[in-house]
Amino acid sequence: MLKRVFVALFICALFVQCARRGSPTGGPKDETPPVLLRAEPPQETVNFKEDEIRIYFDEYIKLNKLREQLVISPPLDQSTYIVSPQSVAAKYINIEFIDSLAPNTTYTFNFGESVVDNNEGNPLSFFSYVFSTGSVIDSLTLSGRISDALLRKPENFVSVMLYHIDSTFTDSVIFKNKPLYYTNTLDSLVEFTIPNLKAGQYLLAAVKDVSKNLVFDPSVDKIDVISNPITLPNDSLFSLSLFKEDPDFAFGRAYQAGKQRIGFGYKGSPDFEIVLESALPESFASVVSLDRETDTLYYWYKGIEADSLKFTLKHDTLTKSYEYRVRKAEPDSLKITVVQSGTLHLTDTLKIRTNTPLQAFSSDAVVLIDKDSVDVPFKMAQYNKHELRVLFDIFPNEKYELQLLPGAITDFFETTNDSLAVKFSTKSRVDYGNLSLRLGNVPTFPIFIDLLDEKEDIKRSIYVTESQGLYRFAYLKPNKYYIRVRIDENANGKWDTGHYLKKRKPEPVYHFETLLDVRANWELQEQFILK
Repeated sequence: MLKRVFVALFICALFVQCARRGSPTGGPKDETPPVLLRAEPPQETVNFKEDEIRIYFDEYIKLNKLREQLVISPPLDQSTYIVSPQSVAAKYINIEFIDSLAPNTTYTFNFGESVVDNNEGNPLSFFSYVFSTGSVIDSLTLSGRISDALLRKPENFVSVMLYHIDSTFTDSVIFKNKPLYYTNTLDSLVEFTIPNLKAGQYLLAAVKDVSKNLVFDPSVDKIDVISNPITLPNDSLFSLSLFKEDPDFAFGRAYQAGKQRIGFGYKGSPDFEIVLESALPESFASVVSLDRETDTLYYWYKGIEADSLKFTLKHDTLTKSYEYRVRKAEPDSLKITVVQSGTLHLTDTLKIRTNTPLQAFSSDAVVLIDKDSVDVPFKMAQYNKHELRVLFDIFPNEKYELQLLPGAITDFFETTNDSLAVKFSTKSRVDYGNLSLRLGNVPTFPIFIDLLDEKEDIKRSIYVTESQGLYRFAYLKPNKYYIRVRIDENANGKWDTGHYLKKRKPEPVYHFETLLDVRANWELQEQFILK
């Protein structure tokens, strides 16, 4: 009996091993993109008069992000054609025309990377279908590269546009008309080619078309334009560097921001005057401050009770009148924030911010002590309507406590602070790294030397008015950094972007190619030759 059981178990184990030995592995992953079999009518058909195109592939395909990827040149309104199927897999693409096409025109349907196989999603990159309603296929091409005027790399999906220059052409065409030809740069690509062009004279523009409507909107889009008209045929490689225009000034809306505070929105620079035209008692007072995060000026007032207020806003030659009806709102109460708390870095400036405008401060009601409870000498200075700075020598490996006693700060509404104490400490010098930089071939001064993180946010910036040979960034947090140099050609203390209609290009920007690894207790020395 025991022998029979053993034999039965042996046979079962043998079957299990056989089953394991024969189990499928699935084979290698399919990495082959779909293959075009044929098109009806065929590619590069001339004298095209059909209402429909059907393109066949060797396997089931899907159309992925077709709206973003499909580029039709010259552009067709989306109401004039239908591409199907889009929601299911098929072995073909069907293009149906609802409206008639332009005569004697070469059309290119560039599908980008939208055609992918159904199973693995392998794209048939840059697949296009070309036909002509005339007797020839236009064969000229135009090529170039895209960059960014400020950033290291341009954004993806930049539209490169060609506008035909004829007797009706004006510079404003890019604001209201779609281009005659265009293409898109795809992910991580900076080169572009526009094929199947007709001989003629054109305006070449590149636009980061945020709204995807093929017109330039300065409020959201970046742009660059080749200044001189381009005549095709042309073998040149064109370079376009996109920039975002500063918005032209415009008054925005007014709104009740607080019980005795009115916000005035704007576009452009905040250098405009706010005048209250209402009759004002002797007790009246007002102050204007700038919001740190939004394009808003706040008009704070006291000493007047009114149901409505009349304002005149003045900016250069522009004026705007408001008759503002005062609404109910919560009163603004004084709130104080010490920007640094916890860690105070050796290059920091200790900042105190208030939500209501500052009217006065008293250094006598402020105490700064070290870890031994010894008073630390300091000075206080008002930086703007909402910020005080506490200036003192910051030492490493130290602990500090800042005490604001009652009456240290008085705001616009004559409210004073309650007691406030904030503790913070500093790190050792060896916790930081240092960077010494030599620049060569600088075209002109002044310049900005920017230290950027990997997201290209400015972490430090030095404004230099004349050559100094060596530039030093001391006590840097260990991190990876890029270096950028911006040229202040007009010496106005800021970097100026470009403007299309004013035919102004951005001020030059240079990038150091290497990503620098700044380590703790390390001295890094680099040389940057501007090219």
